[in-house]
Amino acid sequence: QVQLVESGGGLVQAGGSLRLSCAASGTIFSFNVMGWYRQAPGKQREFVAQITSGGRTNYADSVKGRFTISRDNVKNVMYLQMNRLKPEDTAVYYCNRQDVRFNSWGQGTQVTVSS
Repeated sequence: QVQLVESGGGLVQAGGSLRLSCAASGTIFSFNVMGWYRQAPGKQREFVAQITSGGRTNYADSVKGRFTISRDNVKNVMYLQMNRLKPEDTAVYYCNRQDVRFNSWGQGTQVTVSS
């Protein structure tokens, strides 16, 4: 029973930046992994980045060096700082949280990068 709410999506020109936020509430477990996934129209949802409750991170090759994932375990908020955005980054971005009991998803936030 974890609720996730994303925010921060929008329209930006190529080369610009956006910061996404994901607020978590409900049942919180000490050990968990939070991450960002994205889905473009007609494509499958793909992994973008993840961060453990201990702060260890992992990134997809397509965003390595451009995106930075972080979290505030006191506020239960996760962030995705996206820099040097490309048109191929256009997608609905979803927040995910996995723990010993639940695998939860947010409603998604639209990111559109124009040429």
